[in-house]
Amino acid sequence: MAAPRENVNLLFKLYCLTVMTLVAAAYTIALRYTRTSDKELYFSTTAVCITEVIKLLLSVGILAKETGSLSRFKTSLRENVLGSPKELMKLSVPSLVYAVQNNMAFLALSNLDAAVYQVTYQLKIPCTALCTVLMLNRTLSKLQWASVFMLCGGVTLVQWKPAQATKVVVEQNPLLGFGAIAIAVLCSGFAGVYFEKVLKSSDTSLWVRNIQMYLSGIVVTLVGVYLSDGDEIKEKGFFYGYTYYVWFVIFLASVGGLYTSVVVKYTDNIMKGFSAAAAIVLSTIASVMLFGLQITLTFALGTLLVCVSIYLYGLPRQDTMSIQEGETASKDRVSGV
Repeated sequence: MAAPRENVNLLFKLYCLTVMTLVAAAYTIALRYTRTSDKELYFSTTAVCITEVIKLLLSVGILAKETGSLSRFKTSLRENVLGSPKELMKLSVPSLVYAVQNNMAFLALSNLDAAVYQVTYQLKIPCTALCTVLMLNRTLSKLQWASVFMLCGGVTLVQWKPAQATKVVVEQNPLLGFGAIAIAVLCSGFAGVYFEKVLKSSDTSLWVRNIQMYLSGIVVTLVGVYLSDGDEIKEKGFFYGYTYYVWFVIFLASVGGLYTSVVVKYTDNIMKGFSAAAAIVLSTIASVMLFGLQITLTFALGTLLVCVSIYLYGLPRQDTMSIQEGETASKDRVSGV
């Protein structure tokens, strides 16, 4: 009986890995395409806002299924959402930070090729590591710290002589794009660790927390919409420039945001690392085919370093394995094995 169950678990993990990889790569390529096409450019702030609305609706649906009955669902919403203004305020912090991050992603992919963006965005790993150490009082192994510096070296090589696209004719500002990624990386690290800290401080359902965050996110992004593009939106309309491709980007962003929670719950860091590395490779191949990307030697070496560093960062820590082995040995002695 154990073997079939293990096979099912393995297949589910492979499914999670495949979907997460495809979503990450497709999102980057599709977003890059919508920001460099010759059609009327849509407002990125409205796309971020709609993404929050869709994620809220999906989270509400999943919570309804999780609670199992309409009465329990209403009670959960009343107690944890409508009756918890303090919790809503607490979750407004990552909402604001994630809103900035998502808008920076649009700005970055308006000025950088998808492959360059995908590699450089992996700087979120050292940023998250630093936030984890400072905010959650955790420690990193020597191998993890080494992989962090390796990743930074890889990203430096990618940016040193970045690959150039030949089919994209829109005006770009690589310095502005890299600055946008830097801000997105800082936001990703802080918001992710902050949200993890809030999640682990209570037994509140993940989907309840998501609803609290997305409610705040809708308010925050709406404010951003009208502060940033309010006058133009009044003139052209909220959905100005929207095409099927734009809606596809919004769909990928919405599903990807929720799917990350599932992947974190049911898989491990090694699989997440492989997923990130595979998404980089797919994005690079797609950029060569769709945008005429010209791969330079420094870009190739930098990408290789980033992929290796992601794998090394996700390897199990030796000290943790030693503790687990010690606990297993103690249990064996107690049980007389």
